[in-house]
Amino acid sequence: MSDGIFIGLGAPEKDGGIPQNLNLRRANRHGLIAGATGTGKTVTLQGIAESFSALGVPVFVADVKGDLSGISMAGSPTAKNAGKLVERAREIGIENYSYADNPAIFWDLYGEQGHPIRTTVSEMGPLLLARLMGLNETQEGVLSIAFKYADEEGLLLLDLADLQSMLAYCADNADSLSSRYGNVTKASVGAIQRQLLQLESQGGAHFFGEPALDIHDFLKVDDKGRGYVNILAADKLMQSPKLYATFLLWLLSELFETLPEVGDPDKPVLVFFFDEAHLLFDDVPPALEDKIEQVVRLIRSKGVGVYFVTQNPIDIPEAVAGQLGNRVQHALRAFTPRDQRAIKAAAETFRINPDLNVETAITELKVGEALVSLLQEDGSPGIVQRTLIAPPRSRLGPVDAKERAIIQSISPCTGKYDTAVNRESAQEILAARGQAAAAAAEAAKAKEEADKAAAAQAKVEAKQREQELKEQARREAAAAREAAKPGAFDKAVQSATRSAASSVGRQVANELGRAVFGGSSRRSSGGIAGRLVRGILGGLFK
Repeated sequence: MSDGIFIGLGAPEKDGGIPQNLNLRRANRHGLIAGATGTGKTVTLQGIAESFSALGVPVFVADVKGDLSGISMAGSPTAKNAGKLVERAREIGIENYSYADNPAIFWDLYGEQGHPIRTTVSEMGPLLLARLMGLNETQEGVLSIAFKYADEEGLLLLDLADLQSMLAYCADNADSLSSRYGNVTKASVGAIQRQLLQLESQGGAHFFGEPALDIHDFLKVDDKGRGYVNILAADKLMQSPKLYATFLLWLLSELFETLPEVGDPDKPVLVFFFDEAHLLFDDVPPALEDKIEQVVRLIRSKGVGVYFVTQNPIDIPEAVAGQLGNRVQHALRAFTPRDQRAIKAAAETFRINPDLNVETAITELKVGEALVSLLQEDGSPGIVQRTLIAPPRSRLGPVDAKERAIIQSISPCTGKYDTAVNRESAQEILAARGQAAAAAAEAAKAKEEADKAAAAQAKVEAKQREQELKEQARREAAAAREAAKPGAFDKAVQSATRSAASSVGRQVANELGRAVFGGSSRRSSGGIAGRLVRGILGGLFK
């Protein structure tokens, strides 16, 4: 058999069969494993994944049903289906078939069945978060403004608490942010906050924080040169399908942004199996679908192969499906018009085999059988062959809690991610700013109240002073008036003087009257003229 991964034996009825080998140099051209429930997709995935591991290629698999954890343990001749596996190995010419385990690292977003996987809100970015929360275009724009402001102000968005604080700040400062970045309304911010609370209730808070995942921990090999199989426990995660799909898309984006360009290496740097792949494309907005297509198209040059695993091949958009060079198609059922369309679409994607009616074969495939078309050395697709799939050497079925704990205890990532870290970030900084602003406002208010109290006191004191001055002036005026009045002695002198003057005046008047008018009789002196003169002279001497 040629170099590569032996998928199975094609057309076994002809000339000993045609081996179907996945060329390692073309393994980063992505692939598709499709088929109805119960047709053997998971077993095919497990066999391919363990073969990559044995050749030194690290693998990432999402364990949706929990049974892929068995890849970490060797199979057993006493297992339920051991006889069928041995028979299949003999049928397709595998000599010395034996059981083997694979080095594995368990991961779990919730930290229950493996190492926690975390990323920061900033690394996730507004586009994926908007998808995760189901935001409309307007709300996504407001979320982007929050990210932009946080970036410019050096505010780290690490966990959902940071994002909540940032959104609260945006609501409180909507007017100033609107004039700077565009329309920000409290209604839009409130809608985002409600979706964020819903995300937290679904367990999203476990995913955001630190220490964040170092993507290079997915690229480890053991001391025997075997690639580690990174197994994500996704059985609980599948209860939040948007979180599951967004996480895996983020993981692809992170690989794309982190890994260097390597072109077409002799073997992949990492192979990524995306089970239940249809979830990635359910209700996806055009902008996000474009991003998925871009990542799938370009990540090949980073040495990463992406293999989508889904029930129906038409679940994958054409723009993405066109990038999938290696295909394994298990049986499909033609019960509905949609199933019939899927069969026709699947048949049209294969390179024609004149000896095989693909549409008919898809509905007739048995469990463990598939239509296989793999890229050749020159990059061209191989002719589709009806193929018996090679059996895996690891356990078919899940590990128990004790086995998982033992494997976890020898993990190369033990102690690195198990304890969350909460360093200073947007929440703490904004809280400190709020406290400082509140303290400043309190101080300003206290100063204002003190100033008001001082002004009121000054007014009271000024009024009192004014009253005192008025009272003083009144007293001084009264004193002046009192001082201006004559005393008792002065009054006596004045009275005596007036009396004397009056008496002298009368005497002078009498004498003058007599002198002028003559006579000495009382009558003459008492005449009209005499009285007139006396009056005048009496007035002069008063």
